[in-house]
Amino acid sequence: MVKAHSLLYAVYICLIVSIICGALLYFSGLYNQLNLFYNLQEELYIHNQSVVNYALGNKLADEAFPTDEASGVQGEYRVKQYGLLNVLTASTILRNDTVVSVHLVGSYSKDKTAIHLANLSRSLRYSGTVRLNGDNKLPSTFIETSFLNNRANQLTVTGQNTVSEIKLPEINAGFKKIFEGIKTEKIALSQFEKKDSLYFNSFQKETKEMEVGVNTLSNLIVKGNFVLRAKDSIVVGKNAVLEDVILIAPKITFESGFKGTVQAFATKGIELQEEVNLKYPSVVCVYNNTDGESKLKIKKECKIEGAIVLFGSSILTINKNSIEIDEKSVVMGDIYCTGKLDLKSDIQGSVYTNLFFYKNGSSINENMIVDIEIDPKKRPDYFMAIPLFEAKKNKYGVIKKVL
Repeated sequence: MVKAHSLLYAVYICLIVSIICGALLYFSGLYNQLNLFYNLQEELYIHNQSVVNYALGNKLADEAFPTDEASGVQGEYRVKQYGLLNVLTASTILRNDTVVSVHLVGSYSKDKTAIHLANLSRSLRYSGTVRLNGDNKLPSTFIETSFLNNRANQLTVTGQNTVSEIKLPEINAGFKKIFEGIKTEKIALSQFEKKDSLYFNSFQKETKEMEVGVNTLSNLIVKGNFVLRAKDSIVVGKNAVLEDVILIAPKITFESGFKGTVQAFATKGIELQEEVNLKYPSVVCVYNNTDGESKLKIKKECKIEGAIVLFGSSILTINKNSIEIDEKSVVMGDIYCTGKLDLKSDIQGSVYTNLFFYKNGSSINENMIVDIEIDPKKRPDYFMAIPLFEAKKNKYGVIKKVL
């Protein structure tokens, strides 16, 4: 005879077993759903990369991305201008799931020019050890020797020298458009929501433009889709953090020790004090179409990865507009100068200028270069140049992922 409490124990055991089995079935179902979710996300991410590759291979042309008929996954992309860079937004959609990625993109540089010197004055001269590893367009194919210091001179030219024209190649119209106005949403600095001292605006959103009331930017972090503008001048403190930000003002100064990624545009002058590091892809640009003076000054031991540009001045005002790059700096990228250029550091890129000058104490030597190397072939394989001229539809690639 079975006792009553034994039956009760059996019921309890059956109940516990059923709960355990139900839980196992429930967790198995959750695992399968989670597995399906991650597989779907993986498929969407792979498809999203296909959209990016399609846009790059299509040279950012405005074309529809074909739908994957088998899976039903849809893809689309759009391109917008951000300063001198292109922002590519790629979206992948399947029912209610969407994956979005945003990239700064550009075209690879095939420019083999070392020096392009306008044919406005005397031929190019050199002193000391000079290496030009590329093609040169000069007032004369012969580069004269000068003896500034009591040392032996050595000139190495690996490319072809040809005679230049009076005018430099026309600069990309996009440079001028920056100064004519950028489409933005204007907002006060105090109105923008921030976390601690961080200001962040996604490149998926509209560009936010904030007027800088206090001219010195310090103890703040600004990242992403921003234009910081000032009516007079901007001083960027060494303790400021700026990443992928556009600066616009008549005068811009970067304090010694600053590190960041910026596109800086001024009408009167830009100064980089010692040991400033502008990371790739950065631009420092001065536009002066008046009879007044302008200067772009880069002091010792700076590093600039991107482009250095001074333009807008006419042939009659060359001597009023100048770029000065002191010794021991590193420039990875290109220089374009419609004024005069005092170059004392090596360049991993190309140099376009109306005039060289070499300032040594109180003496000034026209169309003189001393102890420098200009080598466009030293650009790294990943380097995509800031488009100085209208795009030649070279191969496109991703500069950096911003979302």
